Amino acid sequence: MIKVDDVQQAIHALADPERAPLVARFFKTGSGQYGEGDQFLGLTMPQQREIARQYLHLSTDEVEYLIHDPYHEVRMTGLLIWTYQCKKAGAALAGAIQREAVAQRYLANRTYINNWDLVDVTCPEVIGNYLLDQDRSILYDLARQDHLWSQRIAIVSTLAFIRRNQLADTFAIAELLLNHKHDLIHKATGWMLREVGKRNPEALEEFLHDHIRQMPRTALRYAIERFEPGRRKYYLLL
Repeated sequence: MIKVDDVQQAIHALADPERAPLVARFFKTGSGQYGEGDQFLGLTMPQQREIARQYLHLSTDEVEYLIHDPYHEVRMTGLLIWTYQCKKAGAALAGAIQREAVAQRYLANRTYINNWDLVDVTCPEVIGNYLLDQDRSILYDLARQDHLWSQRIAIVSTLAFIRRNQLADTFAIAELLLNHKHDLIHKATGWMLREVGKRNPEALEEFLHDHIRQMPRTALRYAIERFEPGRRKYYLLL
């Protein structure tokens, strides 16, 4: 029987002491930064994905143990396991029950989902896809919390809705976050608005006209990134 220890050992076996401090700096782990105190082993994302695929049969409790690990890559691997489990869950009742259990456990453990990559790689599948046929008010609750990663989960999870041309929640949550002070929320909001614009540019432009005076410049730049140069310049000069 495979144990959680086996997963941790597989991850530690690939540790790269030279790469680890570079990754730690990239994810802003210094004093006062958003990733303060996080620890890295130096694995690449493909390495973490490969390990996650090897341990898809871990239970929800076992994965939760990984998500409590002090090392970033162990937490990411655990979250990837949940993500892949949700992707594989069928449409039958058992699959729905599994997706609900993972989504609930994911939200209960968001204190440990504490950097933008952990959020962005996993929440569209684990939370967004789960909420496609569920009440979505939890995302609005998360957006209103004074917790950076909960707020990022709220907006990035809407990527699952955007992919199905369901755009209203992205616009509504973006409105809630437009006055946010943190650059990571500006980037995430602009990113989701850009994804909306790929599918419905008219809807994005209507949102921009209504909110451009309120939008942080970073969010605006992300949102209009795919506009043709003249159109980008127009919005940047408003």
